[in-house]
Amino acid sequence: MYRFEPIGRIRSCFPQKFGIPRQAGLVPQATAVLELFAPFGRAEALAGLETFSHLWVVFVFHAHLDRPWHPTVRPPRLGGNRRIGLFASRSAFRPNPIGISAVRLDRIRQDGDRAEIDIGGGDFLDGTPVLDIKPYLPYADAITEAAGGFAADPPLLLPVDFAPEAETACRQSGDAGLKALITGVLANDPRPAYDARRDGDAVFGMRICDLEVKWRVHQGRVAVLSVAPATRDLPPSAALPTTDPEP
Repeated sequence: MYRFEPIGRIRSCFPQKFGIPRQAGLVPQATAVLELFAPFGRAEALAGLETFSHLWVVFVFHAHLDRPWHPTVRPPRLGGNRRIGLFASRSAFRPNPIGISAVRLDRIRQDGDRAEIDIGGGDFLDGTPVLDIKPYLPYADAITEAAGGFAADPPLLLPVDFAPEAETACRQSGDAGLKALITGVLANDPRPAYDARRDGDAVFGMRICDLEVKWRVHQGRVAVLSVAPATRDLPPSAALPTTDPEP
């Protein structure tokens, strides 16, 4: 039996699972802070890390600890109706709930035996426990001739339009990158793959940081209806996807 001690945690802009990019790197605007606990954040443990542009982050799917694993899953890339083997996917519902993501390394801040690492392009739920970090090595980790199976091509992006009120709210938020972040998340269409409300008047809601974003999709275009301070919990049907995460 192995026991692992988290070396840190992620503080991200995604407080709920619904809306989190299905893969790292899909939304470069999604920034987060990787907080390394003492004594793992000591300067000597991080010496040289600043010379790398990207990191591998090994983490725990902590929101799925009470969910059993199944031998097959239904990936959104296949419409959410076709099953494939668990180990041919990146589903979070695994025998050991461990994930790995390649992220951009933006900055390292040192504070005694603790440290904070600013990262970008992540796919992390806020509070994600981190087990390890490793430098990304382009010559070894980027395999240009690799086959991607049923997910060989990147997902198609939807165009995103903002209602005037939503546009104004983004501008007045004081966060210069907020509109780009919302656009990046919604362009990747976070809705459940086989939701019956996939096109039309249905309004979806999600949390980004402390904001509630509402939108709908019609004829392949996303319309952002409102961006406002979050004042209540979203209903479970809106806050959680109804299909397994995409491999």
